[in-house]
Amino acid sequence: MTRILFLGDIFSQAGRVLVKKRLTGLIGREELDLCLANGENAAGGIGLTAECAWELLGDGLDALSGGNHTFKYNEIEALLENDRRLIRPANYPAPCPGRGWTLLETAAGVKVGFGNVMGRTYMGTGLDCPFRTSERLLEEMGRAGAKITIIDFHAEATSEKIALTWHLDGRVGAVLGTHTHVQTADERIFPGGTAYITDVGMTGPHESVIGMRYQEAIASFMTGRIHRFKPAKNRPILQGVILDFDELGRATAITRLSLEGLP
Repeated sequence: MTRILFLGDIFSQAGRVLVKKRLTGLIGREELDLCLANGENAAGGIGLTAECAWELLGDGLDALSGGNHTFKYNEIEALLENDRRLIRPANYPAPCPGRGWTLLETAAGVKVGFGNVMGRTYMGTGLDCPFRTSERLLEEMGRAGAKITIIDFHAEATSEKIALTWHLDGRVGAVLGTHTHVQTADERIFPGGTAYITDVGMTGPHESVIGMRYQEAIASFMTGRIHRFKPAKNRPILQGVILDFDELGRATAITRLSLEGLP
């Protein structure tokens, strides 16, 4: 059996501190083989800097995926090009810096393909089709020898996430939803052996509105005007899922994780 942790959107300094304080203990207690995460909001709640990426990778994460805020900071483009542990949505139109998937290997020698695509419904961006892009990623991962395949689907619409999973069921080990920052309670194994959850949640401050201070969010809703959002700090919670895979790369279990506070 192979056990893999995937953490939901790491948000700002509060989320990075959670990873630093919690991850080592989780690896030992849960006997994890790999640790993955969505890191597109790790720098101040929007975007990812090289400094934040190095911090998270140094704290025990094996790879980081992205989303609609991946390119907030120009400096990340060079890191995406040069470090295979960072991936961005594969369906950004070409030309685009970086790669949409990477190949990892556990200590036991199991090769794991980790891919990233972004939804088009309500996302407001001119992206390539995530369904066809996911098919291409799986073909490329298979040719590279991946036994287990995981896709981070960074999308808004629940319907789009579920539809992609039905489309790929039996061909991918897991489709894990990110982007909304709200953990859902619909984790399951599809008939073909694909693990699924609509959203794995947020690793960050939960006394907030999806990570930002609720005061500015309320003011924006009530006045109809743009207010400068600030990252919240209180009630840190680490959220994600632990995935179990058999020797054929099929998911046998998906377990939601929500750990409140620091140890």
